[in-house]
Amino acid sequence: MNKTVEVLPDQPALVARALELILSKLETAIEQRGRFTIALSGGSTPKPLYEAIATQNLPWDKIHIFWGDERYVPPDHPDSNELMTRRAWLDRVDIPAANIHPVPTLEANPELAAAKYEQHLKEFFNSSGVEFPALDVVLLGMGDDAHTASLFPHTEALKVRDRLVTVGNKDGNPRISFTYPFINSARSVIFLVAGANKRPALAQVFAPVADDFTYPSRLIKPQGELWWLLDAAAGLELQH
Repeated sequence: MNKTVEVLPDQPALVARALELILSKLETAIEQRGRFTIALSGGSTPKPLYEAIATQNLPWDKIHIFWGDERYVPPDHPDSNELMTRRAWLDRVDIPAANIHPVPTLEANPELAAAKYEQHLKEFFNSSGVEFPALDVVLLGMGDDAHTASLFPHTEALKVRDRLVTVGNKDGNPRISFTYPFINSARSVIFLVAGANKRPALAQVFAPVADDFTYPSRLIKPQGELWWLLDAAAGLELQH
């Protein structure tokens, strides 16, 4: 694993750096493999990044969009990560509908939805073997409890190692989430973390010793690159 930590002056600088990084990964992926695959995160931090990507002149037909986690709500629900992304980015560009791979959230139950999304991922990547497929970029956020995607502290989702997708749990509400081993198969994982409220969790995530099940972001150790992009408020104590 190749780990890089960058502390940016503020959120606009954080977004600018993330955009630069993603465009670089996109260019390399399309050069090498003819397409770019990215899994997105929800929340307020990446929204301006998505708005920035929407202004770029990109080969949209070669870009495939997935989501690392999703609330178990209909796609037109205000809490939907998909809805946020469509408004900020996807509805503003000429990307083929077939290149957008949303999490199914209208199934009979979350377990079925997770299984269906996993099957879709396997078919897309033509992956039937033991090895997990590798997305080019997985974009992650981190909560002030150190959760990432919908992998929350001390939940069953953290124990799932043999699947790509599982059901997370947030205060009794189901979420669909990539498993941490699938995230770890990515070529690049990029964390975007902003705000002073994240400092205590970051201290534990970066500590030499701490409990992975209490601080789930510690479990993210990709085979490729790991990028932590922090704004100054979040990364204050990590600046040397």
